[in-house]
Amino acid sequence: MDVTILGAAAAVGVGGVAWFVMSRKSVVPCTVDLEMTHDHFHAHVDLKGVEVDPGDEVLVRNTPSRIAFGTTTTFESSAEVKRASWLKRQIVKLTGGTEIHELYEVGFEG
Repeated sequence: MDVTILGAAAAVGVGGVAWFVMSRKSVVPCTVDLEMTHDHFHAHVDLKGVEVDPGDEVLVRNTPSRIAFGTTTTFESSAEVKRASWLKRQIVKLTGGTEIHELYEVGFEG
Protein backbone atom coordinates (compact mmCIF):
# COMPACT_ATOMS: atom_id res chain seq x y z
CA MET A 1 0.00 0.00 0.00
CA ASP A 2 2.78 2.45 0.94
CA VAL A 3 4.69 1.58 -2.24
CA THR A 4 1.59 2.39 -4.34
CA ILE A 5 1.19 5.77 -2.64
CA LEU A 6 4.90 6.56 -3.08
CA GLY A 7 4.74 5.50 -6.74
CA ALA A 8 1.71 7.71 -7.35
CA ALA A 9 3.38 10.64 -5.58
CA ALA A 10 6.53 10.15 -7.66
CA ALA A 11 4.49 10.04 -10.88
CA VAL A 12 2.69 13.25 -9.91
CA GLY A 13 6.03 14.83 -8.99
CA VAL A 14 7.62 13.90 -12.31
CA GLY A 15 4.50 15.05 -14.16
CA GLY A 16 4.56 18.34 -12.26
CA VAL A 17 8.20 18.92 -13.16
CA ALA A 18 7.50 18.08 -16.80
CA TRP A 19 4.52 20.45 -16.79
CA PHE A 20 6.67 23.22 -15.30
CA VAL A 21 9.50 22.91 -17.83
CA MET A 22 7.54 22.02 -20.96
CA SER A 23 7.26 24.80 -23.48
CA ARG A 24 6.37 25.56 -27.08
CA LYS A 25 8.82 27.23 -29.44
CA SER A 26 8.10 29.26 -32.53
CA VAL A 27 10.21 31.36 -34.87
CA VAL A 28 8.73 34.72 -35.83
CA PRO A 29 9.95 37.66 -37.91
CA CYS A 30 10.95 40.79 -36.03
CA THR A 31 12.28 44.31 -36.49
CA VAL A 32 15.36 45.27 -34.45
CA ASP A 33 16.10 48.94 -33.73
CA LEU A 34 19.57 49.71 -32.34
CA GLU A 35 20.83 53.14 -31.34
CA MET A 36 24.05 54.27 -29.69
CA THR A 37 24.23 58.05 -29.67
CA HIS A 38 25.01 60.74 -27.12
CA ASP A 39 21.29 61.02 -26.28
CA HIS A 40 20.16 57.39 -26.53
CA PHE A 41 21.46 53.88 -26.03
CA HIS A 42 18.88 51.21 -26.70
CA ALA A 43 17.99 47.98 -28.41
CA HIS A 44 14.30 47.53 -29.20
CA VAL A 45 12.70 44.44 -30.75
CA ASP A 46 9.25 44.43 -32.32
CA LEU A 47 7.94 40.87 -32.73
CA LYS A 48 5.51 40.43 -35.63
CA GLY A 49 2.21 38.91 -34.51
CA VAL A 50 3.39 37.68 -31.10
CA GLU A 51 2.72 39.04 -27.64
CA VAL A 52 5.23 38.06 -24.95
CA ASP A 53 3.79 37.04 -21.57
CA PRO A 54 5.44 36.60 -18.15
CA GLY A 55 7.88 33.68 -18.17
CA ASP A 56 8.30 33.60 -21.95
CA GLU A 57 11.83 33.72 -23.39
CA VAL A 58 12.88 35.50 -26.59
CA LEU A 59 16.12 34.89 -28.48
CA VAL A 60 16.75 37.31 -31.35
CA ARG A 61 18.86 35.77 -34.10
CA ASN A 62 21.47 37.35 -36.38
CA THR A 63 22.03 40.56 -34.44
CA PRO A 64 25.23 42.58 -34.67
CA SER A 65 27.42 42.36 -31.60
CA ARG A 66 28.56 46.00 -31.89
CA ILE A 67 27.49 49.20 -33.56
CA ALA A 68 29.60 52.32 -33.88
CA PHE A 69 29.02 55.30 -31.60
CA GLY A 70 26.66 57.84 -33.17
CA THR A 71 24.86 55.12 -35.14
CA THR A 72 21.19 54.32 -35.41
CA THR A 73 20.20 51.21 -37.37
CA THR A 74 17.04 49.22 -38.00
CA PHE A 75 16.94 45.79 -39.63
CA GLU A 76 14.73 42.77 -40.12
CA SER A 77 15.59 39.51 -38.37
CA SER A 78 13.94 36.51 -36.76
CA ALA A 79 13.35 35.60 -33.13
CA GLU A 80 12.71 32.33 -31.35
CA VAL A 81 9.90 32.68 -28.81
CA LYS A 82 9.77 30.00 -26.12
CA ARG A 83 6.39 30.01 -24.36
CA ALA A 84 6.26 29.34 -20.63
CA SER A 85 3.98 26.64 -19.29
CA TRP A 86 0.91 27.71 -17.29
CA LEU A 87 2.56 26.73 -14.01
CA LYS A 88 5.80 28.57 -14.76
CA ARG A 89 3.83 31.66 -15.84
CA GLN A 90 1.98 31.70 -12.50
CA ILE A 91 5.20 31.33 -10.52
CA VAL A 92 6.82 34.17 -12.48
CA LYS A 93 3.79 36.40 -11.83
CA LEU A 94 4.01 35.68 -8.09
CA THR A 95 7.77 36.19 -7.79
CA GLY A 96 8.32 38.77 -10.53
CA GLY A 97 8.31 41.75 -8.17
CA THR A 98 11.22 40.34 -6.19
CA GLU A 99 13.36 39.70 -9.27
CA ILE A 100 13.30 43.15 -10.87
CA HIS A 101 17.11 43.17 -11.03
CA GLU A 102 16.96 40.59 -13.85
CA LEU A 103 15.68 43.31 -16.17
CA TYR A 104 19.11 44.88 -16.05
CA GLU A 105 21.00 41.73 -17.10
CA VAL A 106 21.23 42.72 -20.75
CA GLY A 107 24.40 42.65 -22.78
CA PHE A 108 25.85 42.64 -26.25
CA GLU A 109 28.31 39.83 -26.62
CA GLY A 110 30.80 39.66 -29.45
